[in-house]
Amino acid sequence: MDSQQKNTLDRLLKDDVIDLRQYWRTISRRKWSILGFALVVTLLAAMVVFSMEPVYRATATLLIESKQAKVVSIEEVYGLDGGNNEYYLTQFEILKSRKLSEKVIQRYSLLDHPEFNREPTFDFNWRKIAGDYIPELKPGEPTVEGRYQALVNAFSSRVTVSPVRKTQLVKITFEAYSPEFAAKMANALGEAYIENNLEAKLELTVKASSWLNERLGGLKDKLRESEARLQAFRDSEQIVGDNGGLDIVGNELDLLADKLVDARRDRLELENVYRQVQRAGGKADPSAYERIPAVLQHPLVQSYKSSLSEAERKVSELAKRYGPKHPKMVAAQSDVASAKQALYRQINSVISGIKNQYQVSRDSEVALERSLGNTKGELQELGRKEYRLKELQQEVDVNRQLYDTFFTRLNETAATGDLESANARISDPAVAPLGPAKPKKKLIIALSFVVSTLFGVMMAFLLEALNNTVRSSGDIETKLGMPVLGLLPLLKSSRKNRHPSYNQYLDDSQSGFSESVRTIRTGLMLSSLDNPHKVVAVTSTVPGEGKTSSALSLAFSLGQMEKVLLIDADMRRPSIARQFDCAGRQGLSELVAGTCTESEAVFHSEAHGIDLLPAGQIPPNPLELLSSKRFAAVLAELEKHYDRIVIDTAPCQAVSDALVLAPLVGAVVYVVKSDATPTPQVQSGIKRLREVNAPLVGVILNQVNLKKASKYYGEGYSGYYDVYGYSNG
Repeated sequence: MDSQQKNTLDRLLKDDVIDLRQYWRTISRRKWSILGFALVVTLLAAMVVFSMEPVYRATATLLIESKQAKVVSIEEVYGLDGGNNEYYLTQFEILKSRKLSEKVIQRYSLLDHPEFNREPTFDFNWRKIAGDYIPELKPGEPTVEGRYQALVNAFSSRVTVSPVRKTQLVKITFEAYSPEFAAKMANALGEAYIENNLEAKLELTVKASSWLNERLGGLKDKLRESEARLQAFRDSEQIVGDNGGLDIVGNELDLLADKLVDARRDRLELENVYRQVQRAGGKADPSAYERIPAVLQHPLVQSYKSSLSEAERKVSELAKRYGPKHPKMVAAQSDVASAKQALYRQINSVISGIKNQYQVSRDSEVALERSLGNTKGELQELGRKEYRLKELQQEVDVNRQLYDTFFTRLNETAATGDLESANARISDPAVAPLGPAKPKKKLIIALSFVVSTLFGVMMAFLLEALNNTVRSSGDIETKLGMPVLGLLPLLKSSRKNRHPSYNQYLDDSQSGFSESVRTIRTGLMLSSLDNPHKVVAVTSTVPGEGKTSSALSLAFSLGQMEKVLLIDADMRRPSIARQFDCAGRQGLSELVAGTCTESEAVFHSEAHGIDLLPAGQIPPNPLELLSSKRFAAVLAELEKHYDRIVIDTAPCQAVSDALVLAPLVGAVVYVVKSDATPTPQVQSGIKRLREVNAPLVGVILNQVNLKKASKYYGEGYSGYYDVYGYSNG
C-alpha cells in the first residue's frame, strides 16, 4: 500500500469520528461575528417589542350541562340525542362561530368602537404605495359590508375557547387593548351563547309542533287506507283465522305425511313377503310355501301342522304293532291324509291373504301420495295469501305505531313548550386583568438573542463548510495526501518593505521564520540521504503564494552549508534579480541561447552567500526555451560546479513550465499559501505534476498565521519557537 492510499484510508477513518474540538474552534473563529449579529438582532427585537402596545386578556368560565332540565326529551323528534363527547365538541364550535360573534358585535355596536378602529403602528400596504405611481393598483375605499366582515374576523381572532379537562367547564378568553373591554366581551360571549341556546330550543319546539301537526293528519288518513286494504283482502280471499288457515292445512299436511310413512313401511314389508310367495308359486306342491316365514309363523298354519304331526306320530306308534292293512292302521293313515289336506287348504288361504294385503297396501300408499300432493299445493296457495296478508298487516301496524308516536310527541311538545331551561351558565365571570398578557418582552428578547445566536452559529458552520482552502498541516496530509516539509509564518509587510520574507532569513537568523526555514531545509535533506537532491525546483499552484520567497529562503539556508546556485526560471514574471540589485544583467535566457558564458550570466552575492542565475531577457516563448536540449545541457553543466541548485519556477496551474522542468530535477517542493488557495486547485496542480512523474518531496505551507492557527485550527504552533528562544519578541 503506497503512501497516498494509506493517507486516504486514514482520512476516511478520521471522517467517522466526531471531533467536538473542531466544532468549538469553528465557533471560536467567528465568535465576534456571531455575538455581533446576535446583539444587533436582539436590539432590533427590543425596539420592536417596546414599541408594541400591550394586550390584555380576560377569561370567563362557562358551565355547560350535558343533561337539560326538561320534563320530556323533545330532541328525539329530530334525532339530536348523541354522545357527550360530540355534544361538547359541538358546543365549543358554537362558542367560536361567526354567528355568536356577530350577535355580540350587533348588541354593543362595535363597528365604530375605538378598540377596532385604532391607527396601525406599522401599516405596509404595497398596493397603496404602488397606487401613487400606478392608479389602477390603488385600493378603493372599503364598503360598510367589507368593514363589517373585517370586524367579525378581527373579533373572532381575539376569542379563544379552551375546555377544562374532565369537567363541564369551558374558559372563554378575549384579548383587547383595554382590560375592562376584554372582561366585558368575555362575559358578553358567555351570555350570548346562553341566549342563543334558548332561542334555538324555542325555535326547535315551534318547528317541531308545526311539523307534527302537518304530519299527523296525513298519518291518520294513511292508517285508515291501510286498514281498509287489509279487510278487503280478507273478504275477497275468504281468510279465516290469524294466519289465513295456514295452521289448519299445516296440521293436515303433517298428518298425511306421517300416514304415508307408515303405509310405505307396511307396503315394503308386505312386498318382501309377496316376492317370496311369487318365487315359490311355480311349484305344484303346496308344501313349498311352508318355508316362507310369514306362512310358517301364521297361528292356524302352526295349529294344522301340530295336528298333522300328532296324526303322523300315531301312525308311527301303530306301525310297530300292526301291519299296513290293519283297520287301525288304515284309520290312522286316513287321519294323516285329512290333516295334510286341511294344512294345505290353510296355507293356500294365507297365501291369498298375503296377496290381497300387498295389493291393498300399495293402493293405500298411492292414495296417500295423491292426497299429500294436493295438500302441498293448497298449502303453497295459502302461503302466498299469508305473505300478502302479512304485508298488509305490517303496513297497518307501522302506520298505527307511527301515528301513535307522532300523537304522543305532539302532546309532549304542547305540554313542555314553556319548560325550556338553559343548558349553560356563567360560573366565574371575567374581571379586568391587572397586567398585560402580551407581548412578553423579556421572553421575546431572550428568545431573539438565543435564536440569533443559534443562527449565527449555523452560518459559521455553513461558511466553514464552504471554505475549501488549505489552512493547516493537517489539511495537507488529509486533503492532499502529501508530507509536510514545514511551514513559514506570516510576516507583516509595510510600504517600505512589501516582501519582508525575501530577506527575513538573513536579517534575523534567530526569528521563528528563520527556524522554520531551517526545519524545511532539514526535511528536504532527510528526504533522501543516500542520493541527495542536487537540483530542487520550487513551484506553487497560482501566483502570489510565496514560492519565490520560499526559494530564496531555502537557497539562503542551504548556502550556509553548501555551494548553492539559485536559478530564476520564472521567465514570465522574474523578480529575484531586483532583490539582488542585478536587474538588467544577462541571465538564463542568454546562457541557454549561447550569447554569454557561465561566468557572465552567474552573479555571486557576498551578502547572501550564494550564486544567482537571473532570468535574463524574457524570451517570446519561455516554455520552448525550458524544454530545449540546450537548457538540459546547461543545467547538467551547472550541476558539476555546485553542490545544490534551487530553481524558482512558474506556477504549475498557470503555465506548464514546472511540468517541463520536473523530469530534469531531483526534487520538487510545492508551496501552498495558508487559508487562501482552494483545495481543488492545489489537488489539480499536484495531479498534473504526478502525471509527468515529478519527484514531489513535500509541501511548504506558507504565510501561516501562527496565533490564529494555534487558537482556531488546533495545530499547536503558538509558543513552539518561543520555547527555544526564537520568538520575535
